[in-house]
Parts: sequence; structure tokens; C-alpha cells
Amino acid sequence: QVQLVESGGGLVQAGGSLRLSCAASIRTSSLWAMGWFRQTPGKEREFVAAIRGSAGTTNYIDSVKGRFTISRDNAKNTVYLQMNSLKPEDTAVYYCAVRVAPTDPQFAYWGQGTLVTVSE
Repeated sequence: QVQLVESGGGLVQAGGSLRLSCAASIRTSSLWAMGWFRQTPGKEREFVAAIRGSAGTTNYIDSVKGRFTISRDNAKNTVYLQMNSLKPEDTAVYYCAVRVAPTDPQFAYWGQGTLVTVSE
């Protein structure tokens, strides 16, 4: 069982920045992948970014490329999402998730979410 606790959400004006954190209850160096997803009311949860493998390979949804950066600090068992140049359409509840092994079919463990609100 992996427990995840997100923090760092809040209200920010368009063009501003926020950094989300996700602290894991186990060593992040033992996890295959950690990711960030987001969801707005009435919409399906969507993938935002992920970091995987020992090399820390990253990938992003097109709408956040060049603005968001995912990173991992294994010494702190924490993954971050640095969000710059925020837009109102980035408003959502952001969830951290982990995929323990490369053979796992999906992200199996999820945090409780943190709300990000971007005003005009």
C-alpha cells in the first residue's frame, strides 16, 4: 500500500506560478512511475505529466509542455509539479498517482487531490 499526500494548491492569477508536492509513504526510488493528473467538474480526469524509470524520463500532455515541469526528489520521497505561466483553463483538482512496477497496467495508488484555481 502506498500513501500519497499532495500539497501546494491554491488561488493564483493568470500568468502566475505554483509548485505542487506529493509526498509518498515509501521510497520513490522503488517506484516505476509517478504522475500528475487533473480533473474539473463534469469532465474525465486527464493525464498531465509523469516521470518514470531510474533515468527520470518525463512526458507531458501537449497543453502544458513548456510551462509545467515534473521532477522527483528521491531523498525526500517526493515528486513535484512546477507550474508556470498558468492559465484559467489549468484550474482543476490535481492528483498525484504512482505506478509501482513497469508490468503494472495502470496507476494504482492516488492521493486525495489539491485544488488549483487560476483567475483571469
